[in-house]
Amino acid sequence: MLNTIAWFQIGEFTNAAGTVFHGDINRFYAGDGTAGMFMSGFFPIMMFGLPGAALAMYFAAPKERRPMVGGMLLSVAVTAFLTGVTEPLEFLFMFLAPLLYLLHALLTGISLFVATLLGIHAGFSFSAGAIDYALMYNLPAASQNVWMLLVMGVVFFAIYFVVFSLVIRMFNLKTPGREDKEDEIVTEEANSNTEEGLNQLATNYIAAVGGTDNLKAIDACITRLRLTVADSARVNDTMCKRLGASGVVKLNKQTIQVIVGAKAESIGDAMKKVVARGPVAAASAEATPATAAPVAKPQAVPNAVSIAELVSPITGDVVALDQVPDEAFASKAVGDGVAVKPTDKIVVSPAAGTIVKIFNTNHAFCLETEKGAEIVVHMGIDTVALEGKGFKRLVEEGAQVSAGQPILEMDLDYLNANARSMISPVVCSNIDDFSGLIIKAQGHVVAGQTPLYEIKK
Repeated sequence: MLNTIAWFQIGEFTNAAGTVFHGDINRFYAGDGTAGMFMSGFFPIMMFGLPGAALAMYFAAPKERRPMVGGMLLSVAVTAFLTGVTEPLEFLFMFLAPLLYLLHALLTGISLFVATLLGIHAGFSFSAGAIDYALMYNLPAASQNVWMLLVMGVVFFAIYFVVFSLVIRMFNLKTPGREDKEDEIVTEEANSNTEEGLNQLATNYIAAVGGTDNLKAIDACITRLRLTVADSARVNDTMCKRLGASGVVKLNKQTIQVIVGAKAESIGDAMKKVVARGPVAAASAEATPATAAPVAKPQAVPNAVSIAELVSPITGDVVALDQVPDEAFASKAVGDGVAVKPTDKIVVSPAAGTIVKIFNTNHAFCLETEKGAEIVVHMGIDTVALEGKGFKRLVEEGAQVSAGQPILEMDLDYLNANARSMISPVVCSNIDDFSGLIIKAQGHVVAGQTPLYEIKK
């Protein structure tokens, strides 16, 4: 959000033709010699710092596991260096070792500060990678002292390598290759399209959260299992992720949420049936529940082809996803997208497709577009606790809908008075199957009319 303001709003430059440009990026490429301060410091981090972190993680892994993680770390490091796309590398430690992400954020801020002190003015049209560096190097009027970024880069490569190496070993952080032996259990997402596969998957999730001895209560929302446990420390996060969960959120010692996507309710119901039949042991390295055959998932193709253009399903005001008062949504564990705070009662379909799921309390639904994108529209936060009050469904599961077609009707007066928050996430839950999305909306949006975001193949 801050980057968007700095890159596209702050500052004003008028060229010789009288055209006015706003924002650091636009002013830089228009030839404004004062622009580029909000971009320069990213080059040393993305081209050099994060590859240094990748090298540190490689050497921090035990020697016997380095071949296993080396290829992955090399590919994401090269991607960061060439293109400035750092998310694949950052996600390797963002959830496994949040302390490293905090250090990464601090070092990025220091790099921006140093670049400003040195009077470096550099810019990018896509991201701060080597390709953009080469393209803007000789840009007249705007680029200044950009050769210093290479010197800074070498310094930050060394800093990242040393800091990450020390911190990983000092705190025994579970970066790639350093998982505990128990975490080496080979489990895969079961084929939950069959009753047998769903029951096996449910059994495995029970084992992953510590078995029936640790599991005290089971509930579900449209994308997550809401579980009460005796001790959240006994939950095997890694096994949950290998079963197909995109994240595990531990709210406190007794409450956890396992992000499993649109089949959360089905998995939760199956878990209740399995528990009713008898005890399930906790997962261990010696005894791991067998899994059914995995479902093959499509792989993202890194190109710029658009596979879905979503309109806002809600009239209201756009809220950045990281500002949503729910850790699972804010951390993008449920998926990537944006949120809207509603000002009107009608919720429409954001795209053409099939309504594959409407939660039984009518507070959320999942739409599958014609190209396979799974869009979750979740009205409010913790609104499942209202047990359907304030929501009315206008279509049924399985309905073929068009963009802008009404799906839900809300009693906003009741919901604003009783819900924890009515900030409503609209996320693509299977965004990992695509190359990413581009946010189109800001400020006020109108349901069925304002473009919200675009998903790239």
